[in-house]
Amino acid sequence: MPSTHHTKVLIIGAGPAGYTAAIYAARANLQPLMVQGMQPGGQLMITTDVENYPGFADPIQGPWLMEQMQKQAEHVGTKMVFDLITDVDFSQRPFVCKGDSGDTYTADSVIIATGAQARWLGISSEEIYRGFGVSACATCDGFFFRGKEIAVIGGGNSAVEEALYLTNHASKVTVIHRRDSFRAERIMQDRLFRNPKIEVVWDSVVEEIVGEGDGSLGNPRGVTGVRVKNVKSGEERVIPVAGVFVAIGHVPATAVFQGKVETDSEGYVVTAPDSTATNVPGVFAAGDVKDKIYRQAVTAAGMGCMAALEAERWLAHHEGEPSPAGNW
Repeated sequence: MPSTHHTKVLIIGAGPAGYTAAIYAARANLQPLMVQGMQPGGQLMITTDVENYPGFADPIQGPWLMEQMQKQAEHVGTKMVFDLITDVDFSQRPFVCKGDSGDTYTADSVIIATGAQARWLGISSEEIYRGFGVSACATCDGFFFRGKEIAVIGGGNSAVEEALYLTNHASKVTVIHRRDSFRAERIMQDRLFRNPKIEVVWDSVVEEIVGEGDGSLGNPRGVTGVRVKNVKSGEERVIPVAGVFVAIGHVPATAVFQGKVETDSEGYVVTAPDSTATNVPGVFAAGDVKDKIYRQAVTAAGMGCMAALEAERWLAHHEGEPSPAGNW
């Protein structure tokens, strides 16, 4: 039977931002409730080796890191709920959120930490080698391809930025774009064309990611190339590469918040400068749901800390005040 749950701080989403917010809110004795969504842990759940999260001398597994964050949040007093928020009402306080389970969650403050997802090519071989040579984050995984030849898929700012960054590690970067010109800013294109390590393959789409190994012991899975097709001539060829970086954009998980908080043209939640506060007092946003620049686990965690501290201060400042609708 559907239930109603009330909390001082409702955290929607369970990735580095959400878990960190939960840890800080729980330690402030706010007894936060976290609605974890369909993929607790976020994008790190499909990440294998993580070498750039501070505090670990050796590589760690993304799912393990998320498991540890969840345990820490629970240990300090966060209540975890496996549900998916399908509707929100931020027009009055307490705020009201509806779950897919039928349960209702009311909260004095809300932290949105639903994250974002990389846009993928949508081919089956991409899924087979994701985490085994296929990545959507050059900053996260470029280090693993030192001295190797790799490919970047895309033609916007993200693709050009990732290609330029990857030249710090790879011996050669092949940028594959389906059109005959980039959408990226001209100054970035100029930097790319001047880089001797970068080659551009125009008017081409990736038909298949080629690899070897079945993932069994002694036969590790890995990428060996990409099969591309020229959209004008129909010619196909295989380009030998050890890694493939898909850079065709990200999609923030903000559909349920459209029209409820301010978002930009791409759907990212807009927050005040140097803050996680949205345009709705008492509602905060942290992590990739509002960040389209850095998109790192450590920056998401930092914003989760900010959101919890800001929520704590906001609650203390507004304690006892009536809501706009008179039901605080």
